[in-house]
Amino acid sequence: MDFFHALATYGFLQRAAVAAVLTGIVCGIVGTYMVARRMVFLGGGITHASFGGIGIAYYLGLNPLLGALVFAVLSALGIEWGTARGRIREDSAIGMVWSFGMAVGIIFIYLTPGYAPNLMGFLFGNILTVTAADLWALGGLVAVTAAVALLAYRSVMYVAFDRAFARSRGVPVMAVSCAMAVLVALSIVCCIRSVGIVLLIALLTVPAAIVNGLTRSFSRITLWSSVVAVVGNCFGLWLSYRFDIPAGAATIFLLALTLIVIKLLPLCGPKRAPRSEDDR
Repeated sequence: MDFFHALATYGFLQRAAVAAVLTGIVCGIVGTYMVARRMVFLGGGITHASFGGIGIAYYLGLNPLLGALVFAVLSALGIEWGTARGRIREDSAIGMVWSFGMAVGIIFIYLTPGYAPNLMGFLFGNILTVTAADLWALGGLVAVTAAVALLAYRSVMYVAFDRAFARSRGVPVMAVSCAMAVLVALSIVCCIRSVGIVLLIALLTVPAAIVNGLTRSFSRITLWSSVVAVVGNCFGLWLSYRFDIPAGAATIFLLALTLIVIKLLPLCGPKRAPRSEDDR
């Protein structure tokens, strides 16, 4: 059956297509902040730390995504608080939270009575299992993320690039950092079912890296990263239907391939001589 005919016929495929668009918008906006602040590792840390919440929720008989949400938000705020106080280096805090969350999740999964649940959907995602409730959550997150991008654009940009300069301009750096950390955590949890814990970090960072190879404008990167992520998600969904492969993996493959091509393009053109020693 043709993909577009199936899209018009099956509800689960329609929900997957909507999720692909919403997930792309969220990851494009949030990922731009992460790449600009050079905090890609933060996304990976929160993503994997959320696995601890999934394990605890399974053990208590609660919604796994609710556990992931609580654990992800607490992890994000803990990293921001610990590094702001100078108690621990940022990369050390992220690595600790990353491994601790995974360890907690594994322990509680094995402590859960009965058969161990199948966690492949959370680790690698399955966009075809997205529910209407997931779409409502993603829609609300898109609204919040877009509002932050429009209303707090300069504050977020200042904090992402230079915290000292942001403080000199009167920006509440700690408040903005914590708010963005929570937004990153919310984005991760809402996108877990679509992409999965293992692959989500790529969807958050690769689109911004692709656009950053073509422009240095923060606003343009934010806008076009969302476009690239949405297009990548939709093509990944089509590839998944056409070749019967996981949609998340197909999406990341396409985006990574595009990034490689973008980075190699300057090699095909004339090289400019460096103007100074610093340029080298």
